Amino acid sequence: MVAHIKTVTFLGTEAIAVDVQVQISSGMPAFTIVGLPDKAVAESRERVRAALGAVGLALPPKRITINLAPGDLPKEGSHFDLPIALGLLAAADVIPIDYISRFIAIGELSLDGSIARVGGSLPTAMFANSHGLSLICPAACGSEAAWAGDDFEILAPHNLISLMNHIKGEQVLARPIASVQQVDDDLPDLRDIRGQENAKRALEITAAGGHNLLMVGPPGSGKSMLASRLSGILPKLETSEMLETSIIASVAGNLPNGQITNVRPFRAPHHSASMAALIGGGSKPKPGEISLAHRGVLFLDELPEFSPRVLDSLRQPLETGEVLVSRANYHINYPAKFQLIAAMNPCKCGMAGQVGHVCKRGARCADDYQARLSGPLLDRIDIHIHVPAVSPQDLSLPIAKEGSFEVAKRVTAARKIQADRFKNMGLDILTNSEISPQHIDDLIRIEANAKNLLLKAADKLCLSARAYHRIMRLSRTIADIGQSENVTSIHISEALNYRGMSELKAKAA
Repeated sequence: MVAHIKTVTFLGTEAIAVDVQVQISSGMPAFTIVGLPDKAVAESRERVRAALGAVGLALPPKRITINLAPGDLPKEGSHFDLPIALGLLAAADVIPIDYISRFIAIGELSLDGSIARVGGSLPTAMFANSHGLSLICPAACGSEAAWAGDDFEILAPHNLISLMNHIKGEQVLARPIASVQQVDDDLPDLRDIRGQENAKRALEITAAGGHNLLMVGPPGSGKSMLASRLSGILPKLETSEMLETSIIASVAGNLPNGQITNVRPFRAPHHSASMAALIGGGSKPKPGEISLAHRGVLFLDELPEFSPRVLDSLRQPLETGEVLVSRANYHINYPAKFQLIAAMNPCKCGMAGQVGHVCKRGARCADDYQARLSGPLLDRIDIHIHVPAVSPQDLSLPIAKEGSFEVAKRVTAARKIQADRFKNMGLDILTNSEISPQHIDDLIRIEANAKNLLLKAADKLCLSARAYHRIMRLSRTIADIGQSENVTSIHISEALNYRGMSELKAKAA
């Protein structure tokens, strides 16, 4: 007799069904797992054997064969432990075969029979719910899985004993409750920054329209401080966005206690990050930093210190909002709609352009440093601003009357204007930065004199078609902050001002 129980394997953020087939037959004692298992799956033999022994059960001295179908699909991860153990219990007539056949099971077994948390519980639960199946998952993942819906059965046991007792009717496992992670609202405030009013204005526009931002300035001018305060003015995640970001975090194993959060992701990888770490992939594919920053912020400090090859790998995701990782053995599509916030010094020594500073290398110091950035990458960044050094007079200024709370209210109001506009057009986008070229003319109404100003500037600055459209989107955001129905010359002028660092692009590689 062959016992069947379902589980999943992951291809990117997508759960793919796997049929765990267990057969106990006569013959020389053996325990074989087939179906392209990786090392973690192959080691399930010993974990399952020890876990069953901990609950007072021993494997029969027979030939045990575990087939993970389909056989040509690689199986990775320790979450196969629990379905293999349940399949063995069913094949040995300890639990009913018909009962477990309606479940999808995931979980890692400890040697004492307890069930440890695994990644991917949320996409697994959504897959189970959409296919009319029930779910068995670790107790630590129960609240995460409960977000997949209220209309299907979820068992979240702490150990094998409690699960077996529930199946036999000797104990009842309560359905886990979906919960949200309690996040400290005491985020860094914009009031902490003295001066830098132009940079604060750019940060507000960035948050309101979901635009990309590059800050250039000497060391200590406050670039990193400004970036860290972006989270305090961004609106909370909507329910649909929460699920999108949580699915990615679940697959990566980054959901603490199985709780999701409505705070937008903020990822700040070190400049030594590899391409696989940034965009995803690797020998065992995992989401990269750009996917973990989906619907949130990717902050790259010391931008030119990143490998130029790694930076240029961001060009396509910035444009499409997704990344396709193609290798010989797999092709995986990860979502990657993130805001790029970058900061850099103007040169290697960091003091180019500062009054009274003379660099020994002269102009080459700035030229060589800025040439590490490619023109096409800079073309995809909507706002380029110079963040000057803070003077002692700025530091002596009183605390600003307006902080993150006041700015966040304007950002939220601008986002609502955008949401209503997109809803009326029947578009499934959230911010002005996502407006596609075919919808620009319908969504962005520009006054005639403003249009003429933009055309003249595009001709004089030799703007690309991409830069032209990005200025239109940026001016629409500026108008939304001012609650203006049409885009005027003032809005176009401010948007052009943020693209005015043409000398940086001219030095780019």
